[in-house]
Amino acid sequence: MSFAVSQTRKIKYIATVNDEALPESIDPDWELEYIDIGNVEAGAGITGTATYRFENAPSRARRRVRHGDVIISTVRTYLQAIAAIIEPPSNLIVSTGFAVIRPMLDKLDPGFCRYVLRDPSFLAEVERRSVGVSYPAINASDLAAIPVPFPPLDLQRAIADYLDRETAKLDAMVAAKERLLDLLAEKRRALITHAVTRGLNPTAPMKNSGIEWLGEIPKHWETAPLRYLVDVTSGSTPDKGNAEYWGGDIPWVSPKDMKRDRIDDAEDHVTELAMRETTLARIPVGSVLVVIRGMILAHSFPTAVTTAEVTINQDMKALRCRTRIAPEFLWAFFRGVEKHIVSLTDQSSHGTKKIDTDILGAVSIVLPTRDEQHRIVKAVIHQTAHMDDLLGQMRQSIVLLRERRAALIAAAVTGAIDVEAAA
Repeated sequence: MSFAVSQTRKIKYIATVNDEALPESIDPDWELEYIDIGNVEAGAGITGTATYRFENAPSRARRRVRHGDVIISTVRTYLQAIAAIIEPPSNLIVSTGFAVIRPMLDKLDPGFCRYVLRDPSFLAEVERRSVGVSYPAINASDLAAIPVPFPPLDLQRAIADYLDRETAKLDAMVAAKERLLDLLAEKRRALITHAVTRGLNPTAPMKNSGIEWLGEIPKHWETAPLRYLVDVTSGSTPDKGNAEYWGGDIPWVSPKDMKRDRIDDAEDHVTELAMRETTLARIPVGSVLVVIRGMILAHSFPTAVTTAEVTINQDMKALRCRTRIAPEFLWAFFRGVEKHIVSLTDQSSHGTKKIDTDILGAVSIVLPTRDEQHRIVKAVIHQTAHMDDLLGQMRQSIVLLRERRAALIAAAVTGAIDVEAAA
């Protein structure tokens, strides 16, 4: 059985939006599990929660959710932060930055709902109706006015059952590749760690560094806290409402650019006017960029060395190396001790991860001679080149599988696949 693509209904006629909110009169000691925008990723769904007493919870921790709901971020809509709520704990609360879509059970099957709201054409329409340049957003009422495919209820259930089976196969393939990706990445990290903490000479005399997490280092090496080796520059965000500040030639690097390895070609650019009239600072070539705030710090510590002049947002710092350390070596060292630095991060009152600048400044950095630093960096780049190729190929295969998954969902929810014949 198939249906006409023209059979659509606006969301507001087949589901409710933002039905329930926490009252201000709730017990201040009541404990809640909180989901913020940073806890939801496109394709992965909910990646974590934060626990708060209501008294200490972010002011936007107000939306109640129930089994069968779908949450959709109404801010930074390009991130496509969408997740189905499946058997949640009774104290699960989500940010007011989400629209909570609750199917009317006599019209919309919850299983079909979680797929139809991932249809690429629906996601594209959300972005099209969003307003804003750097942080595009959509009103919940505008989102609710978007039409979606609307087959008969029994066919909705059949489509959901079909997609449950078929996407499970694709998800299993992705999960297997991601496990291999993690193993290869760990092997790569171990290689870098050994090079930047033990050096390249396996017979070099060693000494105790006096730093528990660092262990032994070559006898002729020194160590020093980071704050004695670099000058730190902070970032900021120009007024998003001032169009004259945006769309220029100067890359404005944010954590999402670091995650996507788009440092010199950042998603957003600022103008010379913004540089003159705001607190933005020019970050010169050869600076080491680090992320100090954001959920990306839950599992990694992104770093990069600039090869062009950039500026950065407030969730980052730029480190300008003094004479004792080369920026490329500092970059390699951060890659090698990434796990230790991640362990130093904590949860902020806004439900995101951060690392205090003073704590980062106290991290002990090893100091081979400048000549050794350059040789270590050269060796690391050479030894990891093949691994990087494999990692790139594996990531690309995962991208293709996810694209196949999205195309399958689109075909099924729009009636392009006769799911009953395919069963």
